[in-house]
Amino acid sequence: MEIVSPLPGTEPPRNCARCPRLVAFRHECQAEYPGWWNAPVYAFGDPEAWLAFAGLAPGKHGANRTGRPFTGDYAGDLLFATLAEFGLSRGTYDARVDDGLTLDGAIIVNSVKCLPPQNKPTPKEIANCRPFFETQLAALPSVRVVIALGRIAHDAALRAAGVRLAEYPFAHGAVHALPDGRHLVDSYHCSRYNTNTGRLTAEMFAEVFRIALRLRDQTSGRNSSTTAR
Repeated sequence: MEIVSPLPGTEPPRNCARCPRLVAFRHECQAEYPGWWNAPVYAFGDPEAWLAFAGLAPGKHGANRTGRPFTGDYAGDLLFATLAEFGLSRGTYDARVDDGLTLDGAIIVNSVKCLPPQNKPTPKEIANCRPFFETQLAALPSVRVVIALGRIAHDAALRAAGVRLAEYPFAHGAVHALPDGRHLVDSYHCSRYNTNTGRLTAEMFAEVFRIALRLRDQTSGRNSSTTAR
């Protein structure tokens, strides 16, 4: 199935060669799993979104396999279930890129586009992908709130805003007012590790969405038509 980015012109090429370690790992995956996507993963969602999710990087058996952020792994199960709960998606998530799911008012943009070994990109790899991440955030003029899924995404969003990281410490549920008028909301990543250990519960994750909705209403001056079900 062809995958089209909601932000055309902002994505790296499928054979992006900026990060030698990630390229080598990509080639390993291509040899082992030739039917997988095995390439930089595009943004997914509504280009007119008010809410952006800053993710970390594709998971091996999730986005790197399917070609859509958070699709096919446990982190996606929780993320897409919560998006549906708050009326931010249309259709039914079935862990497949062709399941017909769309996002309404939300978009997912990873801070690193390619699969890193052990899900751990190096600082240099994060920096190499920074132009794509920042270009995509800049291409979303309607976004008022950014939810950072984890510390790496938090730092990437702050660098994109041009602020000093030390002045905006990461903490789950923390809200940071950015100079451009946007708000950054921190969340622990919705990974299986965090949920299995109790570091992040479904209710904690839902509360981050509620915070984002309140901020959206405060900054837009409109009453919300999107509420928890």
